[in-house]
Amino acid sequence: MRLFHLSDLHLGKRVNGYSMIEDQTYIIKCILNSIDEYKPDAVIIAGDVYDKSIPATEAVELFDDFLVSLSQRNVRVFIISGNHDSPERLAFGNKLIDSTGIHISSVYNGNIGSFEMEDEYGKVRFFLLPFIRPSNVRRFFSEEEISSYTDAVRIALSAAAPDISSRNVMIAHQFITGASVSESEEISVGTVENVDASVFDGYDYVALGHIHGPQRVSRDTVRYCGTPLKYSFSEANHKKSITCVELKEKGNISISTIPLSPLRNLVELRGTYEKLMEKSFYENTTYSNDYVHITLTDEDDIPEVVSKLRVVYKNLMIVDYDNKRTRHKSVISGTDQIEKKMPDELFSDFFREQNGYDMSQEQTEIVKNLIEKIWGDNE
Repeated sequence: MRLFHLSDLHLGKRVNGYSMIEDQTYIIKCILNSIDEYKPDAVIIAGDVYDKSIPATEAVELFDDFLVSLSQRNVRVFIISGNHDSPERLAFGNKLIDSTGIHISSVYNGNIGSFEMEDEYGKVRFFLLPFIRPSNVRRFFSEEEISSYTDAVRIALSAAAPDISSRNVMIAHQFITGASVSESEEISVGTVENVDASVFDGYDYVALGHIHGPQRVSRDTVRYCGTPLKYSFSEANHKKSITCVELKEKGNISISTIPLSPLRNLVELRGTYEKLMEKSFYENTTYSNDYVHITLTDEDDIPEVVSKLRVVYKNLMIVDYDNKRTRHKSVISGTDQIEKKMPDELFSDFFREQNGYDMSQEQTEIVKNLIEKIWGDNE
């Protein structure tokens, strides 16, 4: 059985003020072309279909067109909601469209939806776990001690009961401990969201969403497929792809990737204004069409530099300087270090500065719990 593993489409996303809908429409067509070529039996979309809980009309229309195209190809589709999605909106009509072979996770209610497929090796069971927080699980398991995301996922999975003699695929949208992140993800506070990969023991393949860089976590068959497009310049060196999973007899799984080429790339350029404006530098590249972050190394600011650069780089997103002045300013302000710290660390630094001593362990736990509750209530 061949599976295509996708996640984090983030339809409707804007990057540095630029709408990505044209790029997303293009990459969806590329995915459909790959489906026509490789003919998977099922397509998995592991959360964050949309970029916002109330998506733009054009994003909803694009996803609707995508689902229609998948249905016309008679491919089974398994979709869960991510932390950016509204589970209620995404699940609307899911019972009605189940008959078409498109299965969307319900709003979490203490149970985990599951569906079966069959091939020459027997049954494969797909489990759909939407993005959950401890507060979601406590509502249905009040007698359980749930103090972490690992506890929440472990207890939620206790309702799934996979048959270990057959093949089981878990679809989830969580932050698994050890995963490498990029700037475009919204990871909460410190290690609060971490889920230990061991909770997925017993599942033959775990199709994860939430992290934008493709990677394995803990074992080869626990994987993030990454986003189909680059959504921040921290992803400039990512190789975007579809993860293709071949399930044979139990214990025999092969994993490969199918490259995805975007309509426009995200690239970072560095150098003097004079060098970057030389025709010999850009004429044999796609830079004039790409989304570009330019770091100028000139010691003096260039007047009206953005409008001048956009004569050549029409999709210029960011311009900044790296010179003696900016490096000196960075050292004084410490902004580089601030940007790398999580909210609980920043609060701890602030407490130390105001009081002259560190918070106690009890105070640290109170702050972490408060931040988790505040962030959880507002997402």
